[in-house]
Amino acid sequence: MGEPGRGTAKTLDRGLLVLLAFQHRTEWGVSELARELGLDKAVAHRLLTTLAHRGFVLADPDTRRYRLGVAVGVLARAAERGGALEAAARPLLTALARELGESAVLNVPHGAGYRTALAVDAAGPMRYSAIVGETLPAHGGAAGHAIFAFYPDDDVRRLLGAGPLERFSDTTVTDPDGLRALYARVRRDRVSISHGEYDLNVTSVAAPVFAAGEVVGSLVVIGPHHNVTEKIDTTIARVRGAAESLTRLLDGGGAEE
Repeated sequence: MGEPGRGTAKTLDRGLLVLLAFQHRTEWGVSELARELGLDKAVAHRLLTTLAHRGFVLADPDTRRYRLGVAVGVLARAAERGGALEAAARPLLTALARELGESAVLNVPHGAGYRTALAVDAAGPMRYSAIVGETLPAHGGAAGHAIFAFYPDDDVRRLLGAGPLERFSDTTVTDPDGLRALYARVRRDRVSISHGEYDLNVTSVAAPVFAAGEVVGSLVVIGPHHNVTEKIDTTIARVRGAAESLTRLLDGGGAEE
């Protein structure tokens, strides 16, 4: 368990780590959660009891195991209404679209795929226009690869199944093992590039966005194949840099000077 940074409250930080542990498992017992987070069992119990008192976790009286409570859902819906992620991403997408002359998009996980949360279209006549609210499959191009490459292995196995996955073009990766190899490269490079995997005439460059160490979406520049590939190195650098800036904003690092 990482130590909290300067100016943070240690007990609150531990409580938030307890909540974040439920991202990967739906239930925890006190002892196993304490081992997972490197906490004393008594400390873990006090944190869970406090969270239960405020409705953030629920204790099963028979199994004595804990799961997330309704207060988490209330906050999640409030965050969606507030649009914090979209608000932080908008100026970065606008800058990408203006500098590169291609559409810039924010995507977020959505069930077994991802959803277009925000898009800033390029100004030119030859452009790709993303549809806000559209949902796409996990293996449908760079935007999904940049998100699901950072999911836990068990979640990826459930998501991909035994395959083969649906084919959208000749370049769609439909083999789960092939996707896992691709995901390893995305984790290494912190960027994903796809040429016509979902739309045959489109090339996209995507980079992951994180909050509290967990992937929450991807930033993507997308456009006609020729337009993007002729400036691919610049596009990769700008997209990766914008995603890193958004990650810092979401983690409370503030905007760069």
